[in-house]
Amino acid sequence: MTQSSLALLFRIAFLCVLTCTILLTTQCKRIPEGNTQTTEGSYTPSNKPIVNYTPKVIAEYPHDETAFTQGLVWIGNNTFIESTGQYGRSDIRITNAQTGAVLNRRALGPQFFAEGCCVLNSKIYQITWNEQTCFVYDSATLSPAGQFTYRGEGWGITTDGFSLIMSNGSSFISFINPNTFEVQRSIDVTIGGLQKIRNLNELEYINGKIYANIWMTDSIVVIDPRTGNVEGFINCSGLLPLQLRKPTTDVLNGIAYNPQNGRLYLTGKYWPRIYEVDLVVQQ
Repeated sequence: MTQSSLALLFRIAFLCVLTCTILLTTQCKRIPEGNTQTTEGSYTPSNKPIVNYTPKVIAEYPHDETAFTQGLVWIGNNTFIESTGQYGRSDIRITNAQTGAVLNRRALGPQFFAEGCCVLNSKIYQITWNEQTCFVYDSATLSPAGQFTYRGEGWGITTDGFSLIMSNGSSFISFINPNTFEVQRSIDVTIGGLQKIRNLNELEYINGKIYANIWMTDSIVVIDPRTGNVEGFINCSGLLPLQLRKPTTDVLNGIAYNPQNGRLYLTGKYWPRIYEVDLVVQQ
């Protein structure tokens, strides 16, 4: 066999292997990370451009700078529900939005590290980091109203009014039955179906979209809850000025929404302020 014949055979074999690889790739189902499963047919990449925002500060309010903020929820009447973390210091609390005063508080056991919280049907759901436990409270009194267990880590939680929506630090967000805590479906959060957005932390459901802090950054992403596509990016760098920062000041974490005025409230772990903001589109 001549050298040219060998070269031709090599090219044909290479093209056959490449064609088979492409066919197999297009036929394979996408397998998510972790222990969640995506809903069949729920994934649709988007070609829509990502909208970039910056927060415009409308007002600022005092915040307990000893609070390791993990979740923040506006419940009206100038009050927040706030979940704070750290072993031996975790609690669920009701605070005055104007003054930062703690109006009511219930501590967790020292073996629990609290994470995010949300309110659904007059009940507070507060998840924990590694303890795989969700505590349920009466939203008016903070009296215990039950608890659930789940698999994996808990980071952030919110609600669309029907399901609980939970992050675990990966790129996946799960939709959970609030009566059983069973996973109904999950989405993989990506940019255009290509770049995964990991470290999704505190969540807030606002006007049909999921807003998520990205841990260890000053960024919040706006997510389509049907597909996981990122539709918006909020750059919060510089929100807390340098003169208010201390060696103990930690990262941005805490998103609440006031449906009466359409504004967001943003804070962070050990931050001395909560900021009421409007979002401004960057051209």
